[in-house]
Amino acid sequence: MVELMFPLLLLLLPFLMYMAAPQIRKMLSSGACTSTVQLPGKVVVVTGANTGIGKETAKELAQRGARVYLACRDVEKGELVAKEIQTTTGNQQVLVRKLDLSDTKSIRAFAKGFLAGHFLLTHLLLEKLKESAPSRIVNVSSLAHHLGRIHFHNLQGEKFYNAGLAYCHSKLANILFTQELARRLKGSGVTTYSVHPGTVQSELVRHSSFMRWMWWLFSFFIKTPQQGAQTSLHCALTEGLEILSGNHFSDCHVAWVSAQARNETIARRLWDVSCDLLGLPID
Repeated sequence: MVELMFPLLLLLLPFLMYMAAPQIRKMLSSGACTSTVQLPGKVVVVTGANTGIGKETAKELAQRGARVYLACRDVEKGELVAKEIQTTTGNQQVLVRKLDLSDTKSIRAFAKGFLAGHFLLTHLLLEKLKESAPSRIVNVSSLAHHLGRIHFHNLQGEKFYNAGLAYCHSKLANILFTQELARRLKGSGVTTYSVHPGTVQSELVRHSSFMRWMWWLFSFFIKTPQQGAQTSLHCALTEGLEILSGNHFSDCHVAWVSAQARNETIARRLWDVSCDLLGLPID
């Protein structure tokens, strides 16, 4: 009997997963932005806005009346997305600007043309953000930051590099940067937040066959880009969030971060080292 039950359970497992998927997905996607704030006269820059979470975030902000700049590496794809958002929302103030965050020349050109790695972009926009206060900066991090470490002797992977670990390290750096930025901007009217969007069906895994297969296998339990954008929207829009500047959010609530992510000494040193690498003044 036991020998017969085991194969039967294996056959039933996909069906059971399919039936349970809506409830599991609902549980994993519990956070939703409930703010009704409208944004006429506001200017928003969304990086990575031609796909996934960035695209959904840009669409929602455009729907609320903001002038939205899609900062994209692929301008042609960005233009198609801009037209789609304009048609969907009726907001014609959706514009595309070229930005490759892995190229400091591209970042500086964007910054110069707009007035516009995330560190340099934010640094170059700070004065404009202060002039436009109240302003907000939302950095997308990840739960993966718990596996991250800041190795100052190998900060750019020059001695050892692993793609998976590099992702975790970068997400930890996002949180440390957010916290240090919040400390430096206290009282300026500019607030900043980091967010974990959840596990989202996006193009993040497009370069890995194994990860694409895993995403397909567990697709019933993965958030849609619209669901993944909710926490970013919550931090960008919710009134009264200023007192929580520097905090990390998940599912539209303040979330716990790792011990490394709470280390102020590492955050300050990382800031100074980043400025040094980019030739920016250290203050």
